[in-house]
Amino acid sequence: MPWTKTRTRKVLLAAAVTAVAVALAVPGPATAASGPVSDVRFVAHLSIADGQRPENITLEPGGDADVTFAYSRQVARITSDGRTRVLATLPAPPAGSSTPALTSPFLGGIVRAQDGTLYFLYATGTSDLTGVWRLRPGGPPKRVAALPADGLPNGLALDGRTGLLYVADSVLGVVWRVPTAGGTPSRWATAPELQSAGFLGANGIKIHNGAAWVSNLDKGTVLRIPITHRGAAGRVETRATGLVNIDDIDFTGAGNTLLAAVNGDNEIALVTPDGIHTVVLTAADGLENPTSLAVRGGTAYVASGAYFTDKDPNLLAVRLRHGSR
Repeated sequence: MPWTKTRTRKVLLAAAVTAVAVALAVPGPATAASGPVSDVRFVAHLSIADGQRPENITLEPGGDADVTFAYSRQVARITSDGRTRVLATLPAPPAGSSTPALTSPFLGGIVRAQDGTLYFLYATGTSDLTGVWRLRPGGPPKRVAALPADGLPNGLALDGRTGLLYVADSVLGVVWRVPTAGGTPSRWATAPELQSAGFLGANGIKIHNGAAWVSNLDKGTVLRIPITHRGAAGRVETRATGLVNIDDIDFTGAGNTLLAAVNGDNEIALVTPDGIHTVVLTAADGLENPTSLAVRGGTAYVASGAYFTDKDPNLLAVRLRHGSR
């Protein structure tokens, strides 16, 4: 998500939307990272002029990536050979509307169900548009659940076993739960650990090994919230610290080792189950304010929004070495 180390940089969020275009390179090799990752390559270079600043990512079975473009209100597909196709554009809110914390309308987390349906989050500061949206293959986008207009629904996760969606709200410091069929959201988890420290709190979210894992941008933490056998939220556990400006997370495999996108610092960190983190990718590898991650098999896909570098929003792919999974 668009953020930095201090709230004062929030003014850059609006400026980034109107930035001029940059010359685009042909997708290809980036740099050869060392350690737990290798073989970094560009999947796609995106266009600032066209509003292509990816905020979140989910993967298609064939290797394409579905992304949200934060401020152009678009859901798009990036093919494995670097082509971009817009799947849907969401309606603009009324003039004068203001999204909490960010001002501009914001398209956030996205997930894909097994039947190909996409679910994603839209925040506008208005009650008629803010909430969970659905896009079925070949159909129009439709809101299936309203969320509070004074919040900022940001991270989105799908529990494939139960058909429930989990939403991390960065302004209200809440995790909402919503059935994929739609309906009224329930306030699933609230805790001080989810609150912001002045700007944005709960951010990225994943369902993994019987728990919801949530990043907190302001506090630089990774949290684990057990899902009880009745589906309720257990006690919040802090599993990692020292990751201020953390955006999205994803797990490298069946264990609890994860990758964290540290937006403002242009870093991807590998976080082990004991909470120790090591930086494995930097700006030298092509990162431009990384916003989101998706891991499949031995490959991690990293989307960069270039919110503050304002140069080259892109999608990278990187191979995970066996020891990092």
